[in-house]
Amino acid sequence: MAHENRDTARDPATATALARLIWPLRLTWAGLWAERLVRSFWPVWTILVATLAALVFGLQDLLPLDWVRGGLALAVLGALIAAGFGLRAFRRPTRTEALSRLDASLPGRPISSMTDAQAIGSGDPWSRAIWEAHRRRMAERAAEARPVRPDLRLARRDPFALRYLALTALVIALMFGSIWRVASVTGLAGGGAEAMVGPSWEAWAQPPSYTGKPSLYLNEIDAPEITLPVGTRLQIRLYGEVGDLTVTESVSGRPAGEAPAGPAQDVEVRQTGALTIDGRGGRSWKIMALADRPPLVTADGQMEREADGQMKLSFSARDDYGVTGGQATILLDLPAIDRRYGLAVDPEPREPVTLDLPLPIAGNRAEFSETLVDDLAKHPFANLPVVLNLSVTDAALQEGRAEPLKVVLPGRRFFDPLAAALIEMRRDLLWNRTNGPRTAQILHAVTHAPEGLFRNERAFLRTRVLMRKLDAEAATLAPAARDEIAEQLWEIALMVEEGDLASALEALRRAQDRLDEAIRNGASQDEIEQLMQEMRQALDNYMRELAEEAQRNPDQQQAENRQTMEMSGDQLQEMLDKLQELMEQGRMAEAAELMEMMRQLMENMQVTMGEGQGQGPGSQAMRDLSETLRDQQGLSDDAFRELQQGPNGGRPQDGRPGEGEGQEGRDGRSLAERQRELGDRLNGMQNQPLPGQGSERGENGRRSLDDAGRAMREAERALRDGDLPGALDRQAEAMEQLREGMRELGEAMAEEQRQQNGQGEGEAFGRADPNSQRDPLGREPGETGRIGSDRNMLQGEDVYRRAQDLLDEIRRRSGDLSRPEIEREYLRRLLDMY
Repeated sequence: MAHENRDTARDPATATALARLIWPLRLTWAGLWAERLVRSFWPVWTILVATLAALVFGLQDLLPLDWVRGGLALAVLGALIAAGFGLRAFRRPTRTEALSRLDASLPGRPISSMTDAQAIGSGDPWSRAIWEAHRRRMAERAAEARPVRPDLRLARRDPFALRYLALTALVIALMFGSIWRVASVTGLAGGGAEAMVGPSWEAWAQPPSYTGKPSLYLNEIDAPEITLPVGTRLQIRLYGEVGDLTVTESVSGRPAGEAPAGPAQDVEVRQTGALTIDGRGGRSWKIMALADRPPLVTADGQMEREADGQMKLSFSARDDYGVTGGQATILLDLPAIDRRYGLAVDPEPREPVTLDLPLPIAGNRAEFSETLVDDLAKHPFANLPVVLNLSVTDAALQEGRAEPLKVVLPGRRFFDPLAAALIEMRRDLLWNRTNGPRTAQILHAVTHAPEGLFRNERAFLRTRVLMRKLDAEAATLAPAARDEIAEQLWEIALMVEEGDLASALEALRRAQDRLDEAIRNGASQDEIEQLMQEMRQALDNYMRELAEEAQRNPDQQQAENRQTMEMSGDQLQEMLDKLQELMEQGRMAEAAELMEMMRQLMENMQVTMGEGQGQGPGSQAMRDLSETLRDQQGLSDDAFRELQQGPNGGRPQDGRPGEGEGQEGRDGRSLAERQRELGDRLNGMQNQPLPGQGSERGENGRRSLDDAGRAMREAERALRDGDLPGALDRQAEAMEQLREGMRELGEAMAEEQRQQNGQGEGEAFGRADPNSQRDPLGREPGETGRIGSDRNMLQGEDVYRRAQDLLDEIRRRSGDLSRPEIEREYLRRLLDMY
């Protein structure tokens, strides 16, 4: 087939199909125009956009005039050169090219087929019918034509993306600049004010960013008076011939002769004054300078102490535009310190404590209230008089200070006397290292007779080891060694204060002592509430142990019930509630008396562990564990004696080994061998049936025994290496884990017995010796579960004589100075009532 001739183009079917393509063809043709214009002239509009961005930014007002003119000339020259190259490369698209591109986008190029003519066989009807069917099919395909999108990609022609850089610069200039600044270039040719377009001057007021105030375009402000924050930047741009417009101002505080001259002027507002633009179209304003006041901070109330020793101080701060930061500085108040004992020497120089004040995370910081909370219990300043200074700053770096607050820096309070003594030694050591010998001497005195003073054996051993270290280094104590010793003293004091007790009765006694000490020393309400909670918990544990013992030894309990009183847990809780009520009402003297009464009552309570009374493998295992614990205690005592006697065990230097493997007991075995035998014995016991098989308490007990065995093995290694202090620590840990394991296994065994007997836990009770628990009147406790006596004190015929005898006895006892003050105070109140 050959291409069409002009007659075939007039075929009605072809003309109809081409008419349907008119809009896709026009759009494709327009895309060709856009494609070739962009490819040929992109350097031109890139140069123009970059030049416009520079003008909107106002570079022409900041650079010298010659530079501006040179830059504009280069921009014009570059645009002309780029336009010349573009015209040379540009080729005008034709309709035929657009039709060819549209045809190429369709399968089989149907548009070309529609315009073709039949070259042969036109006289054959069958051949002509086939040709017409082919053209109809092509017309249907052509009807589906869609405009072809132009290819506007310029990555190969612009590998450095210069067009995007110019466009980005223009967008930023429009956001932060002013389109009016472009007009200033019209005055660069020197045509005079008549040739200028737009305003002949411009002025902006930009307040400091921290104020949050918006920028002002002064050309649009007709008010004669403007209030601006101090520090506002006034930017003034003058257009036209130099000298036609002048600026006079009195807001910057500069002398008139020092005012800058020129088309671009920047002025900072520092004081109230006037700003005047003199000349054609000029204007004048009176500017009121709004000073930025310094921030203010005040403490709200007094510093408070949390129950755990944390400090808490509420404060308020405010500023015109917002507080940006604040600090609390803590200094020692030396004149207010009682300079006695370890504080008699001058303290070592120490940096003040600096804490950052908390600021609101969200919201307005112009005025707010916050609470400073921090834990400085371990700091050397804790529990000493200090001076606390609060300060805040604003964005202008102005500082505001509160009145100095003289307080005692809160720290953790230790109510156990031994723990308090250790903390005092720690304080003296941190006060000045010259207190090292004195601290070592006091530790010697404290540990000389530890019976009744150290309730925690591990704390005693650690204190002795620490004392020996302090003896060796006291004369030349380095800061690092001092800090390490102070940290160990803190840990030992915590161990003494909080305890590491396996006995419920011992825990209860400790809780009573701490609460009694807190009542006498005027502890805070939070501290007393916390100690009350600890005492309630200790009492619950103790009463539970009594109940479990009653289940384990019912026969012994029934035999003793006739000789002892019963006291239910509810009655004890009533006494605790009464104690708390007295303390909440501030009746501390009465609370102390009730506390002493409870102490006497609890001292007479007895816990029978029932050794030797249980039967079966579980009881035998518990007895074996108790024996192992006693042997471990004896071994630890022997190791401690060896440590005190020195490397040669108090023997002459005869060449025999002094520690570890060579140390021998009375049976000829070394300490390491004895420790290994104890570990083997414990390991063998764990292979025997133990109480609580499969229960949670039983598994806890087995884990504790495993930890005890591990500690024993580490103690054996330490003994063989001659490390007696390390061995003592490991032995103390082994005894601790043994006690914990025995407690868990004992509770598991009691639970098994309750399940076997089909009994519940029952009501917890305690037994007291009726002969030892008497009130100040000599009355015996009752036998029906009540505190007090069931005996009628006024029985008999002469009840009035009996009453008189009682009053006489009360008067006699109240005047007996050998009796405790609490008892005598109680008796005096009885006399006042009756």
